[in-house]
Amino acid sequence: MAQAAEAKAATEVKGTVPAKTSVASAKPTSTAEVFFRTVRVDDPKLIEDLEAADVKFSGVHPGFLTNLFMAWIIPIGVMFLLWTFLARRIGTAGQSVLGIGKSRAKLVGEEKTGVTFVDVAGCDEAKFELEEVVDFLKHPERYSILGAKIPKGVLLVGPPGTGKTLMARAVAGEAEVPFFSLSGSDFVEMFVGVGASRVRDLFLQAKQQAPCIVFIDELDAIGRERSVHVGAVNDEREQTHNQLLVEMDGFDANVGVILLAATNRPEVLDKALLRPGRFDRQVIIDAPDREGRLAILKVHSRNKPLEPDVDLQRIARATPGFSGADLANALNEAALLAARQKEKLISQHDLEEAVEKVVAGPERRSRRLNDHERRR
Repeated sequence: MAQAAEAKAATEVKGTVPAKTSVASAKPTSTAEVFFRTVRVDDPKLIEDLEAADVKFSGVHPGFLTNLFMAWIIPIGVMFLLWTFLARRIGTAGQSVLGIGKSRAKLVGEEKTGVTFVDVAGCDEAKFELEEVVDFLKHPERYSILGAKIPKGVLLVGPPGTGKTLMARAVAGEAEVPFFSLSGSDFVEMFVGVGASRVRDLFLQAKQQAPCIVFIDELDAIGRERSVHVGAVNDEREQTHNQLLVEMDGFDANVGVILLAATNRPEVLDKALLRPGRFDRQVIIDAPDREGRLAILKVHSRNKPLEPDVDLQRIARATPGFSGADLANALNEAALLAARQKEKLISQHDLEEAVEKVVAGPERRSRRLNDHERRR
């Protein structure tokens, strides 16, 4: 090395050069020493050149802890974090695949739904039938001494918006037993056998929590009447349906498990599903009459400030054919109209205008006829 003859002293550093490590070099003609920093030169003849030039040199070796930290701790830590991340991703994917046959029912336990039979109006007969089911779960000895058996299944039948799901929520709020809730479409998947597996898992969980209530909304999604399909070898929907029939009334008795279901299309349901022993009781929830509409209006107006001259009886007479959902929507529209006009109370005019909006839709002021169109 040519520069070795010009060096006065040198220091060999293994590893990373520290910030304070420096190599001093001074030319013979220079009156001041010049210090500079450089990287370690990987030259096998460096020591020979330094010795030949009579340059004093020494070595600096990193400490044991520094070598341990850089060579072992950091690489192992990075590998551990990477392994943990991959394990979680694989575990999540595995759980989603392994749990595809598990039931998706939501368990309503000690926490309440916030709805009781007091919040249900306009269907007193249906309420009475379900109150009997709840009373049997609370006081079974009252019926057992007479040899009475509670119905295994109760089917709620009625048009959309009449309060079938609300009635089921009221049962969940009143019954002091576990309540499983799910929809009929939760059973159906693209994979063969998944629906039947979910039905088995649902009733297995229900037996472990007995006495309990299982509510299936939109039962027609899996309970349609079975038929022969030309060319069909394996129908997932029919497998789910058959498994439901077996679980409801098979060789294994479901003691203490009551199935509550709702549908607005009872004509498409399988007759084997509707026979006594499976759905022993059908509860019709139809559109309310005038007194029922008045009771529903009173229930939904409890948290709404009304003017003293508001006549709910008049609104009930003006809304024949309205379901409970329609009446609740009309009261909500009246509250929105009052808020739009910056009023603090809901007036009779707001209610009547809301009823017209529910029946005929919003007013189209831009579609008014002019004088020429009226004369035509």
